[in-house]
Amino acid sequence: MTELSLTVTKVIHADLETTFNAWLDPAILSSFILPKPGMPCPEVSTDPVTGGAFEIIMQVGDNRIPHHGVYRTIDSPHCLEFTWNSPFSAMDSVVRIEFAGIGVGETEVTLTHTRFPDQQSRDNHEGGWTNILQSLGVYLQS
Repeated sequence: MTELSLTVTKVIHADLETTFNAWLDPAILSSFILPKPGMPCPEVSTDPVTGGAFEIIMQVGDNRIPHHGVYRTIDSPHCLEFTWNSPFSAMDSVVRIEFAGIGVGETEVTLTHTRFPDQQSRDNHEGGWTNILQSLGVYLQS
């Protein structure tokens, strides 16, 4: 296991509260948590309280890939932190998302993911999180 990490930042053209809350609403989350363009929307369930769990089951071809974790911090609308477990991540890797209002109707989202089994996993997750933030921006603009 390594302490490799990644950070992805994106400006979202939506207000702070809307952007933050999108990560906790399973219907909205399923619309943008797509690590590759063109993927079908995953099955998502959330219990959005500190200590509550979430599950995201992504469909990749014929494979169902489970992702799950526990919310460690829910500091609305500024910070969300949760564990992230999947077949492609380290056990109890951690994702921290910070939200900052930077103008009228704009939010800067900074996502940091720590602990990966190796460099390839880290690089694959960087691409996935980059696509997810892009999808979030597109979803919230529509």
